[in-house]
Amino acid sequence: MTTDTLMPPPAKSRLWRIDCDVHPRLPRMADLAPHAPRYWAQMFDYRNIDRQELMTYPVSTLPFRPQDPADVADAAGLARAHLDPLALDAAILNVLSGAQAAYDPYLSTALCEATNRWLAADWLDRDPRLRASALVPFQNPEAAVAEIERLAQDKRFVQILAVLGGEKPLGRREYWPIYKAAAAHGFALGLHPGGTNRHAPTQSGFVATRVEEVSLHPQTYASQVASLVAEGVFQTIPDLRVVLMESGISWLPGLMWRMSKDWKGARIEVPWLEEPPYDIIARHFRLTTQPFDGPLDSMSAAKVLDQLPDPSMLLWSSDFPHRHNGDGMPHGLPDALHDAVRGAHALATYPRLELRDV
Repeated sequence: MTTDTLMPPPAKSRLWRIDCDVHPRLPRMADLAPHAPRYWAQMFDYRNIDRQELMTYPVSTLPFRPQDPADVADAAGLARAHLDPLALDAAILNVLSGAQAAYDPYLSTALCEATNRWLAADWLDRDPRLRASALVPFQNPEAAVAEIERLAQDKRFVQILAVLGGEKPLGRREYWPIYKAAAAHGFALGLHPGGTNRHAPTQSGFVATRVEEVSLHPQTYASQVASLVAEGVFQTIPDLRVVLMESGISWLPGLMWRMSKDWKGARIEVPWLEEPPYDIIARHFRLTTQPFDGPLDSMSAAKVLDQLPDPSMLLWSSDFPHRHNGDGMPHGLPDALHDAVRGAHALATYPRLELRDV
């Protein structure tokens, strides 16, 4: 790994512990209705929309850790099961909701806004260590920008969440107003597995098993990284940072090398890219550590990790409450980097993440 690609993390007087991917329970309509306009609260009931309508993720998702729904039922349970045992200074909540998947852009807008208000009232207000990713309707960019502007005053929201498999590649210009508003207010853009389920997750169609689905997530991640880079998002919005959650790590160096090689021969098509994609990706993308997809033995894993251009690309995450081996720190990561990966890198990635040194 080299260390000259990114700016060094901000100075700190102590070591921070920041979990960049934690999942609360999915809200039900009874949770969202009080935070929605009266019309939409009635429409939620009229359309018989409830928890399963919001779920874009397979029911066969990884099991909870520990096996107690109370651990993610509310902020107190999350603190008892996760924040307190790990002595966390902050945890970023990512709601695995299908609010962004509704065909109706107005319904999606109502669901996203109500979910954000529910997060603020029932979670962020209950524990000062909690932060959150905001949901915005990508099929309604004007409303998405308005929601970003509304949340700009609440520094507890640090990221805009996008599902991995949406309607179109994320680099398309119609989404740029969302990215411009996010970057202007210091929000990162977070990509998380999931989707609208209206497109096959692979070029060869739909998969049959969970192991195929999880193993092939990097294909979709690669397509979204390539889209964001090739379409020129970062030339227009140079302050935007993108966090790839639960993507694994081993696939990205190969994409960086291949895209940079092909760019040399095809750059006439993308005259706005005046530097290799390798450099753009290194500067603008980050990866969460859990689940790590590298070898289990430390020596082999270290070789995989060394292929990343900069250790600052790594952000510590637990993926709580989903069960994985270890504490989210990749096998083979040099001990000297553990402290920075657990905290300082997140502070450098999320400008809105303000912590008090007590």
